[in-house]
Amino acid sequence: MFHFSALDFIHRVSAHITSLSPPDYYPPHCLIHSGICVIYKLALMDKTSDFSMSCDPSRSLQTLFPSPEEGWEIYSSAQDPDGKCVCAVVAQRSMCSRDARSKQLRQLLEKVQNISQSIEVLDLRTYRDLQYVRNTESLMKVLNARLKVAAESQTNLLNKNFQDLKEKMNELLPLIPVLDQYKSDARLILKLKEEVRNLSVVLLGIQEEMGAYDYEELQHRVMLLEQRLHACMQKLGCGKLTGISNPFTVRASGSRFGAWMTDTLASSTENRLWYMDGYLNGRTVREFRSFNDFVKGEKFVIYRLPHPWAGTGHVVFNGSLYYNKYQSNIIIKYHFRSRSVLVQRSLDGAGYNNTYPYSWGGFSDIDLMVDESDLWAVYTTNQNAGNIVISRLDSQTLEILQSWDTGYPKRSAGESFVICGTLYVTNSHLAGAKIYFAYYTNTSSYEYTDIPFHNQYSHISMLDYNPRDRVLYTWNNGHQVLYNVTLFHVVKTSGEL
Repeated sequence: MFHFSALDFIHRVSAHITSLSPPDYYPPHCLIHSGICVIYKLALMDKTSDFSMSCDPSRSLQTLFPSPEEGWEIYSSAQDPDGKCVCAVVAQRSMCSRDARSKQLRQLLEKVQNISQSIEVLDLRTYRDLQYVRNTESLMKVLNARLKVAAESQTNLLNKNFQDLKEKMNELLPLIPVLDQYKSDARLILKLKEEVRNLSVVLLGIQEEMGAYDYEELQHRVMLLEQRLHACMQKLGCGKLTGISNPFTVRASGSRFGAWMTDTLASSTENRLWYMDGYLNGRTVREFRSFNDFVKGEKFVIYRLPHPWAGTGHVVFNGSLYYNKYQSNIIIKYHFRSRSVLVQRSLDGAGYNNTYPYSWGGFSDIDLMVDESDLWAVYTTNQNAGNIVISRLDSQTLEILQSWDTGYPKRSAGESFVICGTLYVTNSHLAGAKIYFAYYTNTSSYEYTDIPFHNQYSHISMLDYNPRDRVLYTWNNGHQVLYNVTLFHVVKTSGEL
């Protein structure tokens, strides 16, 4: 693994791009998820390049949802069929590994500034006293000198009065060392003021050199970077599924069947997660504030849906839950913030009530899903003789915009999901399942595939792709599981249509 700070990464990549001629590299590919995830691709011209790196292609949940200590890292590399080196880089939104030091520096600077303010107040309070002490000291010294002269001559003083004055002066003489100490303390305050002032200058210089003026400034810079990464994504074509990682079990909870998901269109700072246990006639949705809360099973909000659901083909998209209403082919759009149904519409001709479910049953007649740009419904009708139909829906009105008959029998499918407008279908929900069939809506064509994945708990009842995180969310026999996906990216150049 190669680890860089955020600025190091930017400088190195910028320098490398500058050194290459246009035919030698592809534009970068970038991705946002619940941190900042940057997929940066370089395609070099020959196999002998020394820019290739060897990394573990699979990532753990800690990479998907990083801890604050993590920074930028290169996590995978490969060669495409033309021998070009393809490297992927991830940057988590931990504000880089130096953020903890920046925050500590800011806190230290605040403490120094507070000390400086306290010293200023102390200095002001002692200034008048110090002036009085200095005047009193001078008077005492003058008086003591005159008494010494008088004691030697004793011509103009009565003996009794002289002795009284001498005794009073003797009582005051011990105060002179005290006054000296007071002056010394005052000088120490001035010295301390100067040291604090110098320390503040040094800390400010260090902070400026680190480029971390404060947390808010750093946050703003990251937001600007995030916007640039979003713009970067628009220059790229979509990816074709070429591999699925080993599973990562997040939690074991609930019944054998259910669904869990995050919002596919939420911002990178949004980490809420929704959990719907069971496949029939359920109404309770739990909203967890973060993945950590979900793992611990705590800090959740409960929503009571106005209509029960059927199956497990639900999806959360742009703050709303889309699901199939029980005992109907009606799709409901439920808005979480207002706790109300925004729209509901019948999916014309779609089977329901276990008429055309997946092979595992569970009233999975209608499966809703979201890819990089659209809301989709996977179902079948009598007119299609039980073959899978995939329809692109308007997320606002739920109207069907376009439909495709894939020709694949739905009862033979274990589960399915959509990536970049391509429907991928598993051949089973049991052990030994693999991605067996792919239908491409952009060309209205299909192919049989052979992409294996480890069905660890041997009974999948929900499998959905999340384009924000680029992972598959799976409910597998009472376990909530994640899979990373490997996509082969076709990068469009400016000369292509």
